[in-house]
Amino acid sequence: MSAVADERDESVRVAPVSAPTYHRLIELKRSATDRGTSDETTKTNLKFDYLLTGGAVAFLRLELPFPDKKTSFDGNPFDPALGDIKTRIGWRAVEVVGRPVTSFLELTYPTANPSSLGAGKYQASVGAEMAFRVGPGPASLGSPAELVLVQIQQVVSFAGDETRKDINQTKFEVTWRNTWKSGHYAKAIAKPVIDWVGGGQTGAVLEVEGGWAADRHWTLVLLGGGLLWGQGVPGTYGTRVEAKAVRRY
Repeated sequence: MSAVADERDESVRVAPVSAPTYHRLIELKRSATDRGTSDETTKTNLKFDYLLTGGAVAFLRLELPFPDKKTSFDGNPFDPALGDIKTRIGWRAVEVVGRPVTSFLELTYPTANPSSLGAGKYQASVGAEMAFRVGPGPASLGSPAELVLVQIQQVVSFAGDETRKDINQTKFEVTWRNTWKSGHYAKAIAKPVIDWVGGGQTGAVLEVEGGWAADRHWTLVLLGGGLLWGQGVPGTYGTRVEAKAVRRY
């Protein structure tokens, strides 16, 4: 795999450039979001990645969300519920028109209890991302690894509760990222979405994230996000503040 393709793997995106290879990743994330809906709510999230070193599959993921029963921005982390569990399989990068492209398949299960804290339906999602290495230049800020990543993801619902609203969304992510030799990084992510169930209405949020590599195993991250346009469109929110800790071993 090329060096640019390596940057796409979850183990490398927030790891020091010179870090050794890790096979497991655990992420604990706390998000405060001012839109209390099933897909965008204040919650605590646990993510487990198992990273494979050979073959076409790059990683396997299990994601366990614990939304607050109080879904407002301040929430209550000491009164959590179970949300909709997600699993993902990610494939290693392949070259397409001279660029590394990664892809993934994600399944979401209607496990939320109470069900009002989830979508109520099974969801299938496929996505692909292309990486572009840029710099060095004025925007590189001394970074040895400046990237632009473009991702597209299609999400559809099936089965589950017939009384709940269907889901059919096309999501985009355009990310600018700088990574330093120390492992510290900064990135900005624009996230437009098209809601086909809503007649093709669009919305978008912008997120700014910074990561500090505490040591070879731990990275600490802060994120702030806000609405660009499309208030009320599924997949958007008004304001978000997020903190997470990532452990690799």
